[in-house]
Amino acid sequence: MCGIAGFWSLNKEPARDKDILEKMAGQLHHRGPDGNGFYTDPQNGLSMAHTRLSIIDLETGEQPIVDKNLHLVITANGEFYDYKRIRGHLVTEGYKFLTKSDSEIALKLYRKYGLGFVEHLRGEFAFALYDQEKEELILTRDRFGIRPLFFHVGTSMFAYASEIKSLLVNGKVPRKLSQKAMLHQLMQVMAPGQTLFEGIHALKPGHMLIIKARNGKFDIEGKKYWDADFPDAGHHAGYSDEESIRLVREKLIESVSLRLEADVPVACYLSGGIDSCAILGMASAIQQSPVKGFTIGFDDERYDESGIAKEMAQSCNADQDILKVLAGDLYGENFERALWHSERTFYNTLGVAKMLMSRHVTQNGYKVVITGEGSDEIFGGYAAFKRDMFLYSDTAPGRDMAGKLSDSNQIFSGSILAESEISHPAFEDLIGFTPSWIQPWLLTLEKVKSLLSNDSLEELGNYDPVAAIVDSFDPKMLRGRHALDQSQYTWIKTMLEGQILSWGGDRVDMANSLESRPAFLDHHVVELAIQLPPDQRIRDGVEKWVLREAMKNILPEILYRREKFAFMAPPAHTDQKKELAIQALLQKHVSNENIDRLKLIDMQKWTRFLSDCNHATEHAIKTRSDIILNHVIQLHALTSMFKNL
Repeated sequence: MCGIAGFWSLNKEPARDKDILEKMAGQLHHRGPDGNGFYTDPQNGLSMAHTRLSIIDLETGEQPIVDKNLHLVITANGEFYDYKRIRGHLVTEGYKFLTKSDSEIALKLYRKYGLGFVEHLRGEFAFALYDQEKEELILTRDRFGIRPLFFHVGTSMFAYASEIKSLLVNGKVPRKLSQKAMLHQLMQVMAPGQTLFEGIHALKPGHMLIIKARNGKFDIEGKKYWDADFPDAGHHAGYSDEESIRLVREKLIESVSLRLEADVPVACYLSGGIDSCAILGMASAIQQSPVKGFTIGFDDERYDESGIAKEMAQSCNADQDILKVLAGDLYGENFERALWHSERTFYNTLGVAKMLMSRHVTQNGYKVVITGEGSDEIFGGYAAFKRDMFLYSDTAPGRDMAGKLSDSNQIFSGSILAESEISHPAFEDLIGFTPSWIQPWLLTLEKVKSLLSNDSLEELGNYDPVAAIVDSFDPKMLRGRHALDQSQYTWIKTMLEGQILSWGGDRVDMANSLESRPAFLDHHVVELAIQLPPDQRIRDGVEKWVLREAMKNILPEILYRREKFAFMAPPAHTDQKKELAIQALLQKHVSNENIDRLKLIDMQKWTRFLSDCNHATEHAIKTRSDIILNHVIQLHALTSMFKNL
């Protein structure tokens, strides 16, 4: 795990370019505190930087890796798994290696296969590869967006970096906030490829960019190399239950085994869900020795899963470490620091809790954790997925089951599930229904639009953020699919990357130089899971049925039978200390002066909203108010944070 940054300048100024490159790398020190490396090609104006977190090949794995024989250069962030086997094959074919690093296999594979080389890469990664012979720069991001990568295309400079703050210290990258992006962040759901800043884009998961400088301008080609290709409805894999259970178990054991590979100790995150518990159980069995499991505990028993996680730790003889996160820990400076690293707003302070946990893990001497993210996405774990299967599939049990689901998830009303149904024509036109996962955010959008200033409304014009999200989907990947597959796909393309893997994953883990490895998002596991029949993912109202059966022998009975419980921090309105902390953040960041400067919301409308918040009594309404307060505070805070970079 590392940080990468660089730029290609048509106006070659070696001294200035060197200074810019060092500043960009400086903003990524937390991603790679173990060393810096630089590659420059003054003749072509290319500059590449790397900040290193040493995990594989501690002695000779410095980057950039420059292979003079192949005329290739790479700076990589992340991990390429199964690299020893691939390396062995390449050596027998005559390729010579300069290091023992996993990253170097990408150079040899590229020279062997051309752009098809990425199909042979397994893992979570974002990297820049420069072909000196072709004078082409190739940026590549992993299939799910586990590792971040951003870029800016200017008239005389192309720049890229692992984090936006690194781009912003480059004097030729604009800092203007996008009104459209702010609206998306107020409603929580970003459009794929979008960032908060105009002119700064996220490289989409499963995509590459090929950049050339020709005749005084940049020639840039985008290429999708992978997508979550669910089968047509009725054409899922014909495995028996027993075959599917066996295959899921085998693929997951292989994935966890690969992610235990490191030259430093590897721990596990451990919540009270079956995902992280299954990971811990498999890791313990594979290592045949106790594994360190790190658990977050909350001081609100309604949201605290540490007790259930303790049962799992005891069942596999793991060494559990519980970090108790108190109400006061989630706001103030910790809230602001999580925002600085996330570079986008978050609706719940789970990301703050995760950041505190990553600090605790590194303080205990670990650089790597295996995590359970991705399981809900591929095995149908979320309540919203169950609801869509209940309501919209050919064999749907109907509204009675959907009603029971809403009752059992009442605590998450207003965020995980909408308290009332709402639809949008763009979704209805594309797939015939509006996925349940986006419905609470449609209700949030209705509310935040009523707060916008006239300036903001005028600039937005007729812009429809939901239509923009739907337009970003490839219709060929959705039409003719089962309702569950459609719901899972639309979530994977939006919330998985934009929420789960960003402010709930990489960004707050790497804030403390911790590499997280989500074993369920190994693409071999995913490609199996999405081919399985829907009723093997959700059966008789039981989510992740096939995973439960595959892990039955290592899960305690209480976990095997437990309904999915969303892992999130208690909302602000559930605790008086949190409400006071929110008020302090409001006073600091959403002052009259800051509202006038950002011109996002209308002061009078905002004042009425705050009054309504104080008088609200329904849990769903109060939760939505907390969400909007979080987003508004953070948008105003980000303006100040990045102003003086």
